[in-house]
Amino acid sequence: MKFNDFNFDSNLQEGLDSMGFNTPTPIQEQAIPIILSNKDLIGCAQTGTGKTAAFLLPILNKLSTNPTDKTDTLIIVPTRELALQIDQALQGFSYFTSVSSLAIYGGSDGSAFEKERRALTEGANVIIATPGRLMAHLNMGYVKLDNVKHLILDEADRMLDMGFVDDIMKITTYLPKVRQTLMFSATMAPKIRTLATKLLNNPEQITISLAKPAEGVVQGAYLVFDTQKNNLIKSLLAGKDLSSVIIFVSTKIKVKELERDLQKAGLKAKAIHSDLEQLEREEVLRNFRSKKLQILVATDILSRGIDIEDIGLVINYDVPGEPADYIHRIGRTARAASTGVALTFINEYDQQKFSQIETLIGAEVKKIPLPESIGVGPVYAPEVKIKKPFVGKNKPHFSKNRKSANK
Repeated sequence: MKFNDFNFDSNLQEGLDSMGFNTPTPIQEQAIPIILSNKDLIGCAQTGTGKTAAFLLPILNKLSTNPTDKTDTLIIVPTRELALQIDQALQGFSYFTSVSSLAIYGGSDGSAFEKERRALTEGANVIIATPGRLMAHLNMGYVKLDNVKHLILDEADRMLDMGFVDDIMKITTYLPKVRQTLMFSATMAPKIRTLATKLLNNPEQITISLAKPAEGVVQGAYLVFDTQKNNLIKSLLAGKDLSSVIIFVSTKIKVKELERDLQKAGLKAKAIHSDLEQLEREEVLRNFRSKKLQILVATDILSRGIDIEDIGLVINYDVPGEPADYIHRIGRTARAASTGVALTFINEYDQQKFSQIETLIGAEVKKIPLPESIGVGPVYAPEVKIKKPFVGKNKPHFSKNRKSANK
């Protein structure tokens, strides 16, 4: 099947042709006809399967054939990075159309907030928003969403994990009851089904390659103590002909420490985390995309919502907290039929978690011996649970429904 088989509006098709889009991915091939027929949809697909185009293209086709000066579509996403990614993709697809769009997210300055206010009152055709930022505008009473025909929830599972369910439900009270609602998630956990029952009307469902890494990813793991991790990374990267490398780390404190260590070793590495201003984060990502920066050290916030091609190596500095997150992290490489390498560092405390990952993907990941210069690491014995000692005077306390974390 080809994209021109969908009989898109000629201006939209021209944009696809100019971007070299010829053959739809499986989720695009299945989702686009459903969305064009105005049915509600739940789409389960891992990172890198092309779901952004799967929902943008039919929406853009509707707007191209039936132009409006109102806000027609609201896309809600968990992070500013994903909001920007979707907006950039939309601008590319709609280059030859008259469709307008705006990404709304926290962390920007007062002038950006005023620009968002005008778009929300005057009517950009497509609004891509994080829940918290949109609620800030809604609470001020000037938002006009009574003409919205399409609501799209992207990375719905991540939004629920981040505690945004109440905001999402509140936002929907500002929308017309009669609308098309599309929900995309990497997992179909019970809480996602519960949310879908509340928001969607007799939805179609598509599941694409759930819980399986891309075929082009070569996976490996090292058994390593925490004190050996930085030296192991430097050993793996120093003197190598690198293209693009992403290192995912569990906390921003570790991110900052690793960034300093890699820079001291003469490696072109920069960190991205929530302590950076939005403009700083955008500059780091821009330099990484343009290959001016070789190594990106990031917290889990980027495991989804970053669309960068030709990433040759992904390193999990820490084993992901949830098995499904492993899929999202290593999904940064081997995009669109390319190949890549994903390495995971397993300490003595995370072996059971990694064993759960192997169960999820239905395969054993090869354990690679440590270089002699690094020393001897822990023995892999996932059947033995080792409790990590707590360091500190007071036990940590977290809200059950917190909207931010140390990432």
